[in-house]
Amino acid sequence: MGKNYLTVEEAAEYLNTRVRFVRRLIAERRVAFHKVGVHVRFAIADLEEFIQAGRVEPITRASVIRDLGRVA
Repeated sequence: MGKNYLTVEEAAEYLNTRVRFVRRLIAERRVAFHKVGVHVRFAIADLEEFIQAGRVEPITRASVIRDLGRVA
């Protein structure tokens, strides 16, 4: 059975970041989390959603032409 929820430390490891960054995400409410008493837990699905929200697509010739057409 897999783990459904991660601690702050485990979330930092999952995101390959430092604990301080995860705590800032919590303070700024930039990522969904669960309060269990005084503890904070993260659903892996919520962390994946956060990662996908930050995805930046590569620039292609077609996207540049499309974006230039919007400016005009």
